[in-house]
Amino acid sequence: MALFGALLLALLAGAHAELPGCKIRVTSKALDLVKQEGLRFLEQELETITIPDLRGREGHFYYNISEVKVTELQLTSSELHFQPGQELVLQISNASLGLRFRRQLLYWFLKVYEFLSTFITSGMRFLLNQQICPVLYHAGMVLLNSLLDTVPVRSSVDDLVGIDYSLLKDPVASTSNLDMDFRGAFFPLAERNWSLPNRAVEPQLQEEERMVYVAFSEFFFDSAMESYFRAGALQLSLVGDKVPHDLDMLLRATYFGSIVLLSPAVIDSPLKLELRVLAPPRCTIKPSGTTVSVTASVTIALVPSDQPEVQLSSMTMDARLNAKMALRGKALRTQLDLRRFRIYSNQSALESLALIPLQAPLKTMLQIGVMPMLNERMWRGVQIPLPEGINFVREVVTNHAGFLTIGADLHFAKGLREVIEKNRPASRDPLASSAPPPSTTAA
Repeated sequence: MALFGALLLALLAGAHAELPGCKIRVTSKALDLVKQEGLRFLEQELETITIPDLRGREGHFYYNISEVKVTELQLTSSELHFQPGQELVLQISNASLGLRFRRQLLYWFLKVYEFLSTFITSGMRFLLNQQICPVLYHAGMVLLNSLLDTVPVRSSVDDLVGIDYSLLKDPVASTSNLDMDFRGAFFPLAERNWSLPNRAVEPQLQEEERMVYVAFSEFFFDSAMESYFRAGALQLSLVGDKVPHDLDMLLRATYFGSIVLLSPAVIDSPLKLELRVLAPPRCTIKPSGTTVSVTASVTIALVPSDQPEVQLSSMTMDARLNAKMALRGKALRTQLDLRRFRIYSNQSALESLALIPLQAPLKTMLQIGVMPMLNERMWRGVQIPLPEGINFVREVVTNHAGFLTIGADLHFAKGLREVIEKNRPASRDPLASSAPPPSTTAA
C-alpha cells in the first residue's frame, strides 16, 4: 500500500512538472576555453594582492621584510571537469610564485644564514597563505558570480514583449557535460503574470561534438507569437500612398462597381488596406523544416476625409511561412519567407471566386512590402542566456520532430577581467564581508 502511495505521488509530481521550452548543454569541449580564461583571471587577481610587511625580533637578530610584490605566477598543473553532484570542479596543483621584496637583517653571531633563510621562507609562506586563500575565495564566489549575474533571466526583448529564462531545476552534471533546463517563455510586458501552458514536445539533447548545444521547442516560438498577438502587434494598416500603386489601381478596378453603388462621391478617396491576425500564429517544427501558420483578416476600404470610411470588402487570408533560425553572437534570429497564400471571402463562395485575380498581387504586396518589415524586426533576435562577453560561433541548426537544436562553439569577445571589472561589486576588499570563515580560509 505504501509503495502504491509513493508511486501515485511520483506520478502526480511528474504530471505537474513544468516542461522546459529551452535547454542548454555545455560539453567538456568548452571547459578548456573556460579554464584558460578563468586561470588567466585568477593569475591577474593574485598578482594584485597586497602582502603586509614582516618585521620583528627573534633572539639576537632583528628582521624587516617590506615592499613584497608578486612578480610571477605559474599554475603549471590544473584541471577543470564536470563531476556529478558538484557541477564543476577546478583542481590546481604545483603552482609557484615569484616574489620581489626588500630585507633588512641585523644579527650578532655567524653561521645563521641558513636558519634565517628557513625562517623568512616560512614567514613568507604564512603571509601568502593568509592573503591568497581569501583572494581565491573572493574571485570564485564573488567576482565570478558577478559574471553569472549578467545572464539574462527575465528581461525585455523590446517595448512589447519580455522573455523568462528561469531555471526549472538544478543543473545536471555528468562526466562529459552539464545540462540546464530553462522555462524559455515569452510574455507581454503589459501582462507580466500571463503564461502560455506548455504542451509541446520536450526538447532533447544527445550531441556532444560542439562546445554548446541549445534546444528550443515549438512552445518557445508559440509563446513569442502569442505574446505579440496579445500585445496587439500583429496588425498592419496601409493607407493612401502606403498602398503600392499597382495594387491600388487593381483594387479600385475590382471594386469599381461596389464603389459606384455604395458611395460614388468618394471614388477618389484614399484606399485603405488593413491586415489583422485573427488568432495567435502557430509554429510547427519537423525534420524537413520549420513553418509558421497564420490566419488573418484583410479589409479593403475607402477613407474620405471628414467622413466615415466605406468598406469595400472583408476577406480571410491563410498563409504559411518558412522560418530559418540562426545564432549570431548570443542572439537567436529568425528569417521568414512567405510560401503558401490563399484568400477567400467571409460572405459567399461566389465572392471567393471573384477574389482569385487579387491573390497574386496581394501575395506580391506581402512579399515586397510586409515581409521585409517583419524580418527587420525578427532579425534583431532574442538573447540566449549566456554571460556577457561570451558569444556563439560556427553554429549548426538541426531540426527534429517538435524541436530544433543549435550546436556551436564559444568565443570570448571580451576578457573575463574586462567583464568582471564592469560588473564588480562595490566592495573591492577581498578580506571584507565576502571572505570565508577561518576554517574555509585555512583550507
